[in-house]
Amino acid sequence: MVRYIDISRVLSPAVVTYPGDVVPRVEKRDAGEYLITDLSLGSHSGTHIDAPDHFLRDGRTVDRLPLELLIGPCRVIETQATGIGPEVFEGRLQGVTRVLFKTWFSRRTRYVAPFPAVTPEGARRLAAAGVRVVGTDAPSIEAEGSDGTVHRTLLAEGGAVIELLDLSNVPQGDYRLIALPLRLRDGDGAPARVVLEVEP
Repeated sequence: MVRYIDISRVLSPAVVTYPGDVVPRVEKRDAGEYLITDLSLGSHSGTHIDAPDHFLRDGRTVDRLPLELLIGPCRVIETQATGIGPEVFEGRLQGVTRVLFKTWFSRRTRYVAPFPAVTPEGARRLAAAGVRVVGTDAPSIEAEGSDGTVHRTLLAEGGAVIELLDLSNVPQGDYRLIALPLRLRDGDGAPARVVLEVEP
């Protein structure tokens, strides 16, 4: 029987928030015969997907990301490294176009830096290997205070970046990824529900 693992973080005011981003507001109210919840959040709140437009400003927005990019085989690679360079994934990318990095940050409930991040050389090697989707359990794919090189490198070929996953209960290995962002018109990114399908 196929099993699914939800690797999205619960979206609430308590979710890890990158410095400068909007802290999500979730307010449930009684509308008489029914309840309704008002939301206030950013395009990069909680578990979310970055589209190329996020850093390249080229019109390739989140609502234009093809589903076949965001659904398919992926590999989870576990590392304790703070700088995720080629040495972390050397020899482990054969036949893979989607990679998720599992680090110690999955168990964090508050923002802390430095957090594990892909290095510029790591990003170049991933792109050269044909990896189109790169995910992390950290708040960002690149280190705080970086110049955006990692994002631009990974997004240049029309790929996608997934940030703030919860991989704490996921052993490294191969899975089927289903990563669906909100279909936000002209969005540079959007919150997403991300799951892994485990074959029996």
